[in-house]
Amino acid sequence: MKKVFTYIILGCCFLLIANACSKDDPKVVNPLPDNLADFLYYLAPSDQREGDAELGRDYLLNGDYVESGVPRAIFDASIGSMLERNNLLGRSGINEDIPYDYTSSVHSNGTILVSPNCFQCHAGFVEDEFILGLANTTYDFTIDQGASKNLLDLFVTQTYGMDSPEWEAYEPFSRSLGVTAGQLVTEVRGANPADKLALVLAAHRDKEDLSWQDEAGIIIPNEVIPADPPAWWLLKDKNAMFTTAVGQGDFARLMMASSILTLQDSSRAREIDSYFADVLAFINTLDAPAYSGPINQSLANEGEAIYLESCAVCHGSKGNYPNYLVDFEVIKTDSMLALTNYAYDDFLNWYNESWFNQGPYAARLVSGRGYVAPPLDGVWATAPYLHNGSVPTIYDLLKSDQRPEFWRRSYGDVEYDHQKLGWIYTSPSSKTDKQTYDANLLGYGNHGHTFGDHLSESDRMAVIEYLKTF
Repeated sequence: MKKVFTYIILGCCFLLIANACSKDDPKVVNPLPDNLADFLYYLAPSDQREGDAELGRDYLLNGDYVESGVPRAIFDASIGSMLERNNLLGRSGINEDIPYDYTSSVHSNGTILVSPNCFQCHAGFVEDEFILGLANTTYDFTIDQGASKNLLDLFVTQTYGMDSPEWEAYEPFSRSLGVTAGQLVTEVRGANPADKLALVLAAHRDKEDLSWQDEAGIIIPNEVIPADPPAWWLLKDKNAMFTTAVGQGDFARLMMASSILTLQDSSRAREIDSYFADVLAFINTLDAPAYSGPINQSLANEGEAIYLESCAVCHGSKGNYPNYLVDFEVIKTDSMLALTNYAYDDFLNWYNESWFNQGPYAARLVSGRGYVAPPLDGVWATAPYLHNGSVPTIYDLLKSDQRPEFWRRSYGDVEYDHQKLGWIYTSPSSKTDKQTYDANLLGYGNHGHTFGDHLSESDRMAVIEYLKTF
């Protein structure tokens, strides 16, 4: 596959941390290779559209980018009756009493609908604080989201009839539920199948005009490989989207692809696309949440020097992000996410030959071999860690032999560990249920990223303290 990343030659050498004879634990050799520069791929920037952030916020919170859904009355009597109706987004009108991860809108035929929105994956909580743009790591995709299709179909037909405007407005949502049924089920609650969702929906769209196809036009793989969506506030510093850096070109065009869940064709896609420069402008106003606890500034200062020596070459420093994709040979983390879904030739070719890669605001998919070393702004809030959410705390990330093979956390009142920086968890001896993470599963591996193993315990805790200041 054609390589499009530019190799960067870095005039750096890496030194072992001082105090090699620390009393708290022995040092091991720093795992970074001397020729690290050969394994860092620079991600070049692309021109981005400018937009109006306030208009983008309104469209993101209230817009009909998912233009089909469940008739409002049926939503209120079924799905909505089981959800908490708190107005976390401060919305008004028909969205005032809708859960934050759904949006009510008026269809072109006058039907009032409720549809899932971007916050199903891109909003979450830390210690009961709602954070817009944080990955939702509590959503339960172990339940087949498409299993409700037949029951919803029955409700709509019995209530309104198949010749009704309500069925007309609902039908595109129904057919999407049908093709995703059984395709997006994860092994663990909190794991996200978004990459597989994009492939499934693309398989049922004509690449020229995005019209619906009942039969899949490209091969859909069986495996569901989990991802941990990056925080939105990091996007303004990044030159490529997604954990694998596969999304390049116009970010607004890449983001509006979520609308292919229900849109009719490319003419409607162009309408939605016209709003997403504003959405991008709004996302670029988001800042990382400040750490919620006290910080030992003296210890953090010690950690800063260690971080700059051992971590900054890939992750950057405050206000200076280098935009690197790190090769598998160096990072050694579970490679399955980067090798599936977006990396399949069928999907890459479909997208790059489709409407999405046409015109002055074209977007493209570029497969690489590795994962992005992300900016670390607000990293304290973004547990779990690694691209698949396999590591529950930063401490475990920086001491690989402490990573639990099986771990289980609370999904109600989320318990936060301020010492290890991440979730409080238990370590059962085996996978006991769908809320137990199993690092032995395909795509769920917690290996690699051993770059903190050479640190002494005191140095490791100093780096963790410093990361609280990001």
